[in-house]
Amino acid sequence: METAFEALIAFFLIVSGIFGFVGSYGLLKLKDSMSRLHAPTKATTLGVGGVLLASIFHSIAIEHHLSLHELLITLFLFLTAPVTAHFIAKAHIHMSETPESLPGAEQDGIWATHDVPVDEETEGDKDSNA
Repeated sequence: METAFEALIAFFLIVSGIFGFVGSYGLLKLKDSMSRLHAPTKATTLGVGGVLLASIFHSIAIEHHLSLHELLITLFLFLTAPVTAHFIAKAHIHMSETPESLPGAEQDGIWATHDVPVDEETEGDKDSNA
């Protein structure tokens, strides 16, 4: 029975290594920042998830106790990875896109990231001209 658990642990470690490699490779080789953002947030999250599953199975099968630290790490990872990706994507939009280059915002009329009140736009123009 212990051999089956060792094989399962090895499987999760190998799969997580593959996902980690693919995410890192995508980060280096994809051409634009939005594509580069997708690779590590998806693939590397699955890679770390595989390592955490292997660790849970190891603590149950080999060490004969249940460790819940891995579940807390997983929860933290699944909460922070999307938020970080959102902030990076928003920074990309601010640095390299204009309201005209973005696709239509449908019924909202304008993308929220470029929604600057008219008063602030005119004050910024006055400050830069002074």
